[in-house]
Amino acid sequence: MNTLESVRSGYVVVGVDTHKHIHVAAVLDTVGGILATLTIPTETGGFKKLEAWAGGFGKVIAFGIEGTGSYGATLTSFLRRHGHKVVEAGHPDRRARRQNGKSDTLDTENAARSVLAGFTTAIPKTADNTVEMIRQLKIVHDSAVTDRSASMISMKAMLVHADDSLRRETSRMSPTKLARHLAALRPRRLETPADSLRHSLRSLARRWQYLDAEIKELRGSIEKLIHVTAPQLLEQFGIGIDTAAEILIVTGDNPERIRSEAAFAKLAGISPIPTGSGMTSGRHRINRGGHRQLNAAIYRTVIVRMQFHEPTIAYVARRTAEGKSKRDIIRCLKRYVIREVYHLIKMNPRTGEIAT
Repeated sequence: MNTLESVRSGYVVVGVDTHKHIHVAAVLDTVGGILATLTIPTETGGFKKLEAWAGGFGKVIAFGIEGTGSYGATLTSFLRRHGHKVVEAGHPDRRARRQNGKSDTLDTENAARSVLAGFTTAIPKTADNTVEMIRQLKIVHDSAVTDRSASMISMKAMLVHADDSLRRETSRMSPTKLARHLAALRPRRLETPADSLRHSLRSLARRWQYLDAEIKELRGSIEKLIHVTAPQLLEQFGIGIDTAAEILIVTGDNPERIRSEAAFAKLAGISPIPTGSGMTSGRHRINRGGHRQLNAAIYRTVIVRMQFHEPTIAYVARRTAEGKSKRDIIRCLKRYVIREVYHLIKMNPRTGEIAT
């Protein structure tokens, strides 16, 4: 037997490269290196096979899985339910990929090595409670909002070609009144372009009405779930249903996975990035990474407070007098809001206690 192969610690890390129909795994001993690889189908039987196979090499320290929120979600849930530690392995380093190439086996090995080296420590979302329900409803809600806007844009574009009387009747109508008016059209013939235009406008208007009703229903369901999960968010000035939903979706059903306020700020792309080098020590730049939807939600909250929240208005006036630009003031306010939100998501809505 090869001497290197005979040296093992008995502790292993498993890296998994996930796909739609199969997952590829590699087991890495903390001393002996890569021991073996395995390909499994994306079903419960395959997950059980992976767990038993990994356990045969020693005590499993952790599973590093790529795509815990997509193709690897079901495997992540299975392993967590069976008491295993799971971390998000992320994507391989681009420089290493250029040098070594890409394959499923290489990706699994890179995932396992990154976990063992401590480069990947992100705990995935559990996706097993009300926040996951909010996320699913929010996807449908946002899609319906996009389609509703497209319907209204198409209606207004087609109205340009309508006859004078119809354009005069609808010239100053609100979207709701416009859709109601056009949905009530009764074209009986289909012999001229004017007839087909009325058919088209009625169809678009009815589509807009259907989507509008669907959006209101979904919004009501999301609001109910937010009141169950974190009603304290909606009590804060400038935080509405959409913003609260975005905050909860990013934090997940297990907010304890976010270890600190600074980590939450970095997750939102609000923490500054150091750029010091040599004689430029202490410099920072804007963080253009992070979750952009959460960043945008916090930005909306800040803008609302700058216009209508008296303490924030006073703060803006004071900082402006000190010579700060509006952009810098907004950055400061975003940092204050993310700090406030961090403690709110840690709060138990039943007891009011903040988890540490």
